[in-house]
Amino acid sequence: MHVGFVGLGLMGQPMALNLVRAGTPLVVWNRTPGRCAPLRAAGAEVAASATEVFDRAETVILMLADEAAMDAVLGRGTPDFAARVAGHTVVHMGTTSAEYSHGLEDDVRAAGGRYVEAPVSGSRAPAEQGELVGMLAGDDAAVAAVRPLLAPLCRETFACGAVPGALLMKFSVNLFLITLVTGLTEAFHFADRHGLDQRLLRDVLDAGPMASAVSRMKAPKLLARDFAAQAAAADVLKNNLLIAEAARKADIASPLLDVCHTLFGETVDQGHGGQDMVAVLHALETRTAQSVPGNRGPGHKRGDEGVEGGP
Repeated sequence: MHVGFVGLGLMGQPMALNLVRAGTPLVVWNRTPGRCAPLRAAGAEVAASATEVFDRAETVILMLADEAAMDAVLGRGTPDFAARVAGHTVVHMGTTSAEYSHGLEDDVRAAGGRYVEAPVSGSRAPAEQGELVGMLAGDDAAVAAVRPLLAPLCRETFACGAVPGALLMKFSVNLFLITLVTGLTEAFHFADRHGLDQRLLRDVLDAGPMASAVSRMKAPKLLARDFAAQAAAADVLKNNLLIAEAARKADIASPLLDVCHTLFGETVDQGHGGQDMVAVLHALETRTAQSVPGNRGPGHKRGDEGVEGGP
């Protein structure tokens, strides 16, 4: 029996390619057919529709952009839904709200299917290298069955209990990632505006205790002003919103996340949503150029232009 894979976007395509290269018999479908060409060349079979994927595969991985796309592929809310998911394992690897995932699990189980929440941590480069980190939640038996399937995609996987534990874990990881990369970008902007050698800043960071795989991936992009997407700013903004909503619902303070939310919103509004998350640099540069209140910091003297600092 084939494994199904639906959603061949920035992350989905390299993930699906790793499955094929590992010998997984894969049947794929994507709304934009051209995205299927590399999979066909690698040996995957290309379905004519999402329905055909479910007809041919017992386990179907969904790596889709949002909840509307998920519902459309599953036929949720239509008579087709039960027939499509009954007897199948639906593996949700994208990022949605925790509430949505919990409700989808209920619906899939009620229709006679199994459901595994399996978001991943990592951007396009780790996806291409099969070095993602997977987080799984759901029924123990379903998780145990899916976990080996993800080995070509993930260097490690972690069981996170019941749904939506995996998504909440990913939100926690992404909160750190978003604030980390925004801080790194602001540090490079600060050094640049003080006339410092940014290559020297990179070297100092690499030699010190703050160096990480993330800083070593993103610092060269900032140096080169290379905004080719590994994790697109628009996707980061979407994740930021989901995390912020989860924080609000649980009455959790998230001040750093909220500042990042504003900055990534400005980045997307300026037309950089398709660029890498380090494109948040554009928002910082715009604030500096415009000398807006959000650019005021502790060094700003109260009373100057009648504005007190704060993002």
